Amino acid sequence: MTELGEQLRGDFPLLKQTVYGKPLVYLDNAATTQKPLSVINKLTEVYTSYNANIHRGVHHLSQVATQAHEDARKTVAQFLHARSEEEITFTRGTTEAINLVAQCYGERFVNEGDEIIVSTHEHHSNIVPWQMLCLRKKAVLRVIPLLPNGELDMQAYSALLNERTRMVAVAHVSNVLGVVNPIEQIIRMAHANGTPVLIDGAQSVAHISVNLQALDADFFVFSGHKIYAPTGIGVLYGKADWLNAMPPYQGGGEMIANVTFEKTTYNQLPYKFEAGTPDYAGSIALAEALRYVQAIGIERIAEYEHQLLQYAEERLREIPQMRILAAPAHRSGAISFLLGTQHPYDVGMLLDKLGVAVRTGHHCAQPLIDHLGIPGTVRISLALYTTKQDIDAFIKALQQVADMLL
Repeated sequence: MTELGEQLRGDFPLLKQTVYGKPLVYLDNAATTQKPLSVINKLTEVYTSYNANIHRGVHHLSQVATQAHEDARKTVAQFLHARSEEEITFTRGTTEAINLVAQCYGERFVNEGDEIIVSTHEHHSNIVPWQMLCLRKKAVLRVIPLLPNGELDMQAYSALLNERTRMVAVAHVSNVLGVVNPIEQIIRMAHANGTPVLIDGAQSVAHISVNLQALDADFFVFSGHKIYAPTGIGVLYGKADWLNAMPPYQGGGEMIANVTFEKTTYNQLPYKFEAGTPDYAGSIALAEALRYVQAIGIERIAEYEHQLLQYAEERLREIPQMRILAAPAHRSGAISFLLGTQHPYDVGMLLDKLGVAVRTGHHCAQPLIDHLGIPGTVRISLALYTTKQDIDAFIKALQQVADMLL
């Protein structure tokens, strides 16, 4: 395979360190990605060259920062192939974006007896906000079950759709199993039922090309730190018609057009849902991260990571008593496994001592873990800077762990 990762590793300063005297092997990218020097430098540039509160400021620094922030919004819109930058709302991340939709859409469009559909794959952030909405509105949460190979049961999904379905909210890619869900089909079926769809793109946006106009998703959310940008910055894409019809999420500065003690009128999109001073340094750095990815090419990244994931799966099967969870037709970004009957925490802790960073536990997806009937998993997850050498070092360390535990 072409070693794209080797070409790019030098851009990521953190990867050069050692852990317990061994070169770091970082395979926890589904939790957060490392940042290229260009993104780190962009943050420094904001704070050393034009740090000033954006919008409304008439002085030079405010004008420069405002322009950079709004240019970042355009960059995000272009990256996602959105219709317009007014459909891009900056949030703190995927979790806040889903909460925003659950609160605002739910307030206007969900009533007693209505239904919300999620899937067994979902992260807690795409379960709990809808549960809270259902509790508040006396609505019902419905769940798409899984097939034995870990894919969604689309026949069951079809049966769940009905005249009371008000929202379908599903992950593009499972953060535990790496299963790529058929979101094109999910959206098409929901729209035939007159139901909008929210796609959780936290685990897909760094690995798979996303064209929101082609997908026709009503809402799409992701976190910057999953795609080489800083923490604390995220994106909600929403079709303008939906966003205009929804009441605001929070009240405060910037989301208003006019305020009196008698009445407040709200600002136009995209500012309607951005109360208070936004993380303009984060948005500017997010745009830099997206430009970094675009310069490489998301299709090139996807192909490279696909080859690497296949190689990792082949190597994992060399380990005795290996149980790879799920066997989907399409997997992206991550593989979860168990080593015999050993607890995932023990495996992860020993791998750490050998310089390998993996994620263990329920991965904020307890319903999925309960469905699988296991205590948790060990998960490896890849990024564009992951190398074949990383995989080989991980397998060598895992073999040592297996020798100790099995």
